[in-house]
Amino acid sequence: MSHSSVQPHLLIVIHSLGGGGAERVAADLSAYWVQRGYRVTVVTQADAGTDAYSLHAKVQRHVLGTASASTGRPGALLNNIRRVWRLRSIIKRERPTVVLGMMTTSSILAIIAARGVPCRVIATEHTHPPSQTLSNMWLRLRRWAYPQAVAVVALTSGTAQWLAQHVPGSRLTVIPNAVRWPLESMEPVIEPPPRQGRYRILAVGRLHAHKGFDLLIRSFEEIAGHFPDWDLVILGEGDCREALQAQIDEAGLTARISMPGRVGNVADWYVQSDLYALSSRVEGLSNTLLEAMASGLTPVAYDCETGPREIVRNGIDGVLVSPADDTEALAAHLSDMMAHPEQREAYARRAVDVRDRFSTTRIMALWSNLFEVR
Repeated sequence: MSHSSVQPHLLIVIHSLGGGGAERVAADLSAYWVQRGYRVTVVTQADAGTDAYSLHAKVQRHVLGTASASTGRPGALLNNIRRVWRLRSIIKRERPTVVLGMMTTSSILAIIAARGVPCRVIATEHTHPPSQTLSNMWLRLRRWAYPQAVAVVALTSGTAQWLAQHVPGSRLTVIPNAVRWPLESMEPVIEPPPRQGRYRILAVGRLHAHKGFDLLIRSFEEIAGHFPDWDLVILGEGDCREALQAQIDEAGLTARISMPGRVGNVADWYVQSDLYALSSRVEGLSNTLLEAMASGLTPVAYDCETGPREIVRNGIDGVLVSPADDTEALAAHLSDMMAHPEQREAYARRAVDVRDRFSTTRIMALWSNLFEVR
């Protein structure tokens, strides 16, 4: 904590506490710092009805009530002015030591709202910017706003390099997500089916095109006949469910590939699986990849932009596959791991090093350097 006699106050700005990686980080950061004597306030646009993560009991929350979709450019402009005005009134009233924007638009709004207020404003990027869909207005605002922040945090060095090139003047630092270990269990609890001598490839994530589960299904289809005692399980929910299920049905693999939905006891699934597959076309920094490795699973991951290569030590604790859309290459590397249990187990023993490499203690020390003027 700061040596100042004034209690430090962290104010986090985020759209919602829904089920994304940035939302989880916001919940984790707020809980960690409130337990270390900070006063912590979380400001969201959406109300608690959209929450997937709960806040620590000592964390204060303000809801801007500005989450509704805007109709047309004038409506969007008016809505954003309203967001800035409401957020600025909170910042002026609360007078936080640090204002932390979570993700691009929240970071930009925080920088604008805090202008002229004596506090440290920090922006963050949680996805690799080329994979974002942002209007020209937001792109221009980011180029203007980020150089005014005391720091811009990227999850990976790849994203930091992109920002250095495209948002010049930003004071960049890389802080990855901490791995949650051990994983807590929450609802909904869905027990993994009995193994009965079978092996399991596990994949976890939102059923979204970015996650490349269509590529994973195609890769598994190529090798399923050679490994009749292996199954594929994809945990998660999303808009691509129907398309993915149709792909599974068309491949005739309904008995071998299952999509149980979102589960709250994912730790049980990690422990009762034999291999982890990450087929993403793009990633920020994959929380599920960290969790799987911390649970002792060998990963086979596409070497996509930008996260996997900063987690997996290729040939030491997992396998990186490139290019990040080659289903034959993914199938080949999966089958190599499936056919060689000794290698799989050797990688898995080293994979658990992520518990130390991405530990909460190590990651929060990096945040502490940003929060506190020494």
